[in-house]
Amino acid sequence: MKKLYALALLALLGTGQATDPLLKVRQFRRAHEQELLREFEQLVAIPNVAADTANLRHTALFIQDMMRRRGIKTQLLAAPAAGVPPVVFGEVRTPGATRTIIFYAHYDGQPVNPAQWREGLAPFQPTYATGPLDRDGKITPRPAPGQPVSPDWRLYARSASDDKAGVMTILAGYQALAASKLKPKVNIKFFFEGEEERGSPHLAEILSRYKALLASDLWVICDGPVHQSGRKQVVFGARGDVNMSLKVYGPRRPLHSGHYGNWAPNPALALARLLASMEDSTGRVRVAGFYDDVTPLTPAEKAALARVPNLDQTIRQELGFARPYGTGQSLVELLNQPSLNINGMQSANVGAQAANVIPTVATAVLDLRLVPGNDAQRQVQKVIRHIDARGYHVTAAEPTDAERAQYPLLVRVQPETGYNAQRTPLDLPMAQQVIKAVQTTTPSPVVVLPTMGGSLPLYVFEQQLNAHTITVPVANYDNNQHAENENIRLGNLWEGLETMAAIMLLK
Repeated sequence: MKKLYALALLALLGTGQATDPLLKVRQFRRAHEQELLREFEQLVAIPNVAADTANLRHTALFIQDMMRRRGIKTQLLAAPAAGVPPVVFGEVRTPGATRTIIFYAHYDGQPVNPAQWREGLAPFQPTYATGPLDRDGKITPRPAPGQPVSPDWRLYARSASDDKAGVMTILAGYQALAASKLKPKVNIKFFFEGEEERGSPHLAEILSRYKALLASDLWVICDGPVHQSGRKQVVFGARGDVNMSLKVYGPRRPLHSGHYGNWAPNPALALARLLASMEDSTGRVRVAGFYDDVTPLTPAEKAALARVPNLDQTIRQELGFARPYGTGQSLVELLNQPSLNINGMQSANVGAQAANVIPTVATAVLDLRLVPGNDAQRQVQKVIRHIDARGYHVTAAEPTDAERAQYPLLVRVQPETGYNAQRTPLDLPMAQQVIKAVQTTTPSPVVVLPTMGGSLPLYVFEQQLNAHTITVPVANYDNNQHAENENIRLGNLWEGLETMAAIMLLK
C-alpha cells in the first residue's frame, strides 16, 4: 500500500500540475531542501543549555529573525524576573477566520557532556550521517548544492530533535503554505519557549501576563517522537514531572577503607539501600500511596490504547535487555501510570580515578513522572515520608554539627519545581479535526495516544488559560533526546513540515 501511494504521488509531482495542497507543500520542500537544512544547521549550532543565558537569548533572537524572514509579525514576551529566556511570539491573522491555533515548541535543550558524544560528533557542531551511527550509519559531509539527500540521513546535534525540530517544522510548514499561495484557514500564533527543559518555572507568569494575547481555540504542541513503528501520532496528554535530589552523609572527610572499613558508615551503601527500598524487582514503586490518587482511564482511552501497535518485543531486542519492567503490561499501558526513576548516582570516583576510600557523601537525583490525579508536591511528600520511615532524619539544608552527632542516618532532600499531568478529552471536536488533518499527510493510520511518556507543561496552559492542548510529535523515536548523540532523521523533519502545514489548513 505504501509503495503504491508513493508511486502515485511521484507521478503527480512529475506532471508539474499538482493541485492538492499537500503536493504543493511537498514540491516547495523538495525545491528548497538545501536552504532549509542550512538554516536548521545554524539554529542547532547555537548552544542552548539552561545555564547559558546569553546563548539562549541568541537562540531566541535567531528564531525571531527566522519569523521575520517569513513575514510573521513577532515580539519577545518577557517574564517579570530578570535573566529569564523570553518567549518568542508571532502572529498571522487570516481574514474571515473565526478560530485560532497556537503552535508551541521550545528552543532550550538538555545539558551536554561532550566527552560522552561519539568520536567525530560535538553537541553544537551539526554533523550528517547516512543513518543511525549505532547501527550501519557513517558520518558524511554536508550535502552539496544539488545533491539528493536521503530521508534516512541523520543530523546529529543537541536539540536537533528536542525541540528545535519542532521550531523548524512549524515555521517551515507556514513558509511552504505562503510560498505555495495556500492561505491558512485559521488565525495562527507561534509560541516558542526557552525554559521547558528546566520545568518551565516562569511559564505560568508569562501566560498570566499575556493572557489576552494568547487567546485561542487550541494549542498544538510540537514536541516528542512519533510512534516506534514510524507512524505519525496525535497525543492527548502528557505526564507531569518533578525532580528530587538526595544527599546522604558519611564521615566528615574521606577515610582509608582498610583502616576504617567495617566501622565508619558508608554513605554510598546507605543510599543504595534507600533507593533499592523504593521499587521492587518489577519496577513497581513501593512508596506508600504512590498510585492511590491516579484517575482511571475512560473506556474511550482504554480503547485507544488497545489500538496502538505493540512493538515491545522489537524495541526490547533493539535496546538489548532481556526482561522489561511491569507484570505483563505493555509499554503504553505503563506510560499511563506514575513512575519513579533514578536519573543518576554519584559518590567518590570510579575507573582510573578510583581510590580505596570510604566517601563522605553520596547523591542521587530522582525523577517522578505524574499522571492525571497526581499532584507534584503531594507525590514528593510521599517519597519523603518513605525516607523518614527508613529511619532517616530529613533536612532541607546541610546538616549542622549537632545533627551529625544526633542522627546516624542523615539525608538532605531538595525537590525542584514541577508540574502536574494533563489530558485533553478524546472527543474534543477540534482535536478530532487535527487527527483528520494529520491523516491526510500519511497513508498509514495515525496512532492516537491518550498520554505520552515524556512530560510537557500542558497542565500550566490549562490552569492559566483554560486552554485545550494536543501534541503532534515529529521526531524519530530513536533520536537520543536528553542524551549524547542526539539526532533527527531528515525524513521526519520533512514529514513534520507537511504535518504542521496540514494543521494550519484546518477550517
